[in-house]
Amino acid sequence: MTRDLVSAGTAKGNLSNEELVARITVLKKEMNALILAHYYTVPEVQQVADIVGDSLALARAAEKNCADVIVFAGVYFMAETAKLLNPGKLVLMPDSHAGCPLADSCPPAEFRKFKELHPEALVITYINSTAEIKALSDITCTSSNAEQIIRQIPKEQPIIFAPDKNLGGYLSRTLKREMFLWQGCCYVHDAFTEPYILQACREHPEAELIAHPECREEVLRHADFIGSTQALLQHTVSSSAESFIVATEPGILYEMKKRSPQKTFIPAPKDRENPHSLCTQMKQNTLLKLYHCMLNRSPEITVPEALQSAALKPIRRMLDMSA
Repeated sequence: MTRDLVSAGTAKGNLSNEELVARITVLKKEMNALILAHYYTVPEVQQVADIVGDSLALARAAEKNCADVIVFAGVYFMAETAKLLNPGKLVLMPDSHAGCPLADSCPPAEFRKFKELHPEALVITYINSTAEIKALSDITCTSSNAEQIIRQIPKEQPIIFAPDKNLGGYLSRTLKREMFLWQGCCYVHDAFTEPYILQACREHPEAELIAHPECREEVLRHADFIGSTQALLQHTVSSSAESFIVATEPGILYEMKKRSPQKTFIPAPKDRENPHSLCTQMKQNTLLKLYHCMLNRSPEITVPEALQSAALKPIRRMLDMSA
């Protein structure tokens, strides 16, 4: 299929999902492209992706591939991480305005001042951070490998953990490590509150409550299982429970249902008016935008050269420590 035929009819945006998938498939082959998608993106994007995963799995996939082009359906820091790992490759993103408020909650100038208050501390930053913050860090982590990484740090070594205070608090309590916490949070997970969680548990007494560690402590104390996005998914497969109240972004329910079609998955309620706590930025990745970004090879993700080496170092350290 030629580029002219591929582009025909897109100006009006009247292509069906089936047509978009067919054209994306053609472009993927022509470009030697790898499509990565996070579990929180919409199902039709997950369906067309080569690899669907959490932040750690996608970082590993971005590190080890033979593609010429990486197309990242997620939020900006994820595509930025892929570019840091592949400086010579073209990295595209369906919507470059799909940012992460958690990452944005940690401005570099303010974080430098925070570091200056604790000059003896090792800086561990969540992957949900900008390249500028990674460049100010010693080690990057994800919710999947944070415990594994911190256990390798001597107990006498002070730690700064940023930017998610809820994840940092969970790690501090679990590992019995005092840490200096940046006071950011993920609005999706912080929205879950104890009254609505307990109401859901009363309405579904047979269901296990499973929760992401970015949730508030008041929610986590009631959870039957706490884990990263990938760990929650794996738990629903291995658990003998037949139903689950899932306290994380409900995009993961698509994969949960696919792997365990006989089980019931209940999105944890946010509040009475808005029962689902959605990451609106993840949902900005649509099938049409994915197609257009591949067709036009834009938006392209770039990282300033002055940042590349410093920002890549903590990512490499993470991957080495969680091999």
